[in-house]
Amino acid sequence: MYQFAYAEAMEDSLSDAQCREREAFDKSIALMRAAASQKRYSRLAIEAITYTQRLWSALIDDLSSPDNQLAEQVRANLISIGIWILAETDRIRKRVSAYFQGIIEVTAAIRNGIA
Repeated sequence: MYQFAYAEAMEDSLSDAQCREREAFDKSIALMRAAASQKRYSRLAIEAITYTQRLWSALIDDLSSPDNQLAEQVRANLISIGIWILAETDRIRKRVSAYFQGIIEVTAAIRNGIA
């Protein structure tokens, strides 16, 4: 009986974590879409970039942890994606680029892959 309750609690905990991850990705996507709709670099762009960079930095830190239980190749691929997103958001911040759409599409694909 205790094993069943523990397994159920662990499943709920994983489900809650996945829900929070989806919500974090949703917020990043919404902010990036709103920033992309602006005609020029704006305070909204700064907010979107800052949030997205913090999100992906935290994800990269988690993915780099030896305690992370994802397969090594999946972690490596997600870290590579995260590094690309950090570089692209930095290019937008420096006003070298305004390519929000690529970041939005990649982030949405990752969000959609969360179980």
